[in-house]
Amino acid sequence: MPPVEKPKKKYKDKRPTRDEALLEELGERLVEAKEEESEVVLTIWGLDESIQGRIVVLDARTRLVHVQTTDGITKVPFMDIMKVDNPDY
Repeated sequence: MPPVEKPKKKYKDKRPTRDEALLEELGERLVEAKEEESEVVLTIWGLDESIQGRIVVLDARTRLVHVQTTDGITKVPFMDIMKVDNPDY
């Protein structure tokens, strides 16, 4: 009887590491956008497209950012946010 081959494990791509200064700047931009109730475009790690909307909740306990989009509320993990931009009108 031939040996049984184990299926190869599929590892998810690892999220790029960012330094504290960059994470702090992202956090500040999110807080500013929430306070000003302005539209933002979030580039999310692992997604092909960006998310555009208004920040409605910054949940420190769950580390989720709640974004009001045209489709409803989208909850994004803070650590998955790679970039915060202003929308191009």
